[in-house]
Amino acid sequence: MPETKPARAHLITGGFPPGSMGGHDHDYVRLRLLGLLAERDIPASVGNDFTDVEKWLSVSRLLITYVAGPYPDPAQTDAIGRWLESGGRWLALHGTSGGRAQRVEGARMRRTIKTEHHALLGGFFLTHPPIREFRVDVAAGSPLTRGLGASFVVEDEPYFVELQDPGSTQILLTAEFGPTAAGATDGLYPFDTSLLPDGKSRVIGYTKSVGEGGVTYFALGHSHNPAIRAARATADPADKTPPTFRAPWETEAFITLLRNAVAWGIRA
Repeated sequence: MPETKPARAHLITGGFPPGSMGGHDHDYVRLRLLGLLAERDIPASVGNDFTDVEKWLSVSRLLITYVAGPYPDPAQTDAIGRWLESGGRWLALHGTSGGRAQRVEGARMRRTIKTEHHALLGGFFLTHPPIREFRVDVAAGSPLTRGLGASFVVEDEPYFVELQDPGSTQILLTAEFGPTAAGATDGLYPFDTSLLPDGKSRVIGYTKSVGEGGVTYFALGHSHNPAIRAARATADPADKTPPTFRAPWETEAFITLLRNAVAWGIRA
């Protein structure tokens, strides 16, 4: 990517269908992410989905996505891929590893359908058990984990994410959710493909190169408000979290990760 390209970002936050929050407080997250960019005087454009992503990528160094439902179609995925190859960097958060969902008879959760964007992103969301507190183990040696200790504790959704190309992926964060999480994929998928070779850990964050650019993904970051919780068609009886939930965004370690990732993306 030419050095003359402005140090600016394009931020996509939104749910599906259009106008829906998709179970997440995108307004809150959008403001937090814009605030982190403002700390470094990084101008940003914003969108609710990937409709006009190619237009904004042409003037951006960094793409940040926090979505619950929207995902790039094949043409948009191709545009992002070409931009990454030429030096762009994509910071993908939380539900970005999801996408099109399919109802499963007898199951409360839906099954995610794998599409082209999962291969480019490098991760494919399977499901998550109810929000809980868990320990995140940190891999040392990456500028993306600078300033963190060997581990930190966070309250969040325990994401089960299948790596798409483990051989080219640098794992940054992992977690052991314990034996009670083992059945979370039952009835949704034939196998729990999120498990790492140790048979107990799952990936929470990773980075990988794509041409001259790269992708960094963090599964952390759930947030909801009372209106979102009240709009649920069916409540999860195992979920005891309060109507307003922003715990990951109040965790110093997560904010440190995001600050590191912004610096990684802009490369100023």
